[in-house]
Amino acid sequence: MKVYKPEWQCTFSVNEGMEESASWKQRMAWRLRAFADRLDGGGRTLKIDCNVTPEVSREEVDTCLEKGFALTQGLLLQLAHQAACENVMRDAKAELFEQQPQR
Repeated sequence: MKVYKPEWQCTFSVNEGMEESASWKQRMAWRLRAFADRLDGGGRTLKIDCNVTPEVSREEVDTCLEKGFALTQGLLLQLAHQAACENVMRDAKAELFEQQPQR
């Protein structure tokens, strides 16, 4: 009886800037990305490298990225809500947030 063993691999990395060991092509690409961010006015460019074996379609990768960014947006909304609530509490009940002198 033959035993089948599935094998797969996935590497995923996100970069916000160039590495020190970047080639001249990579440096040029990051300069163009930074220029585009300035033109757009406050955007943030990320470079995503995703390698999956066995290969999956570009559409499947895009779907996963969309779901990941939707999750990220939900988490950021929760953080913003918590920060807004804390700001209200700091204003309404400042005495609760006063630092106690350490002995």
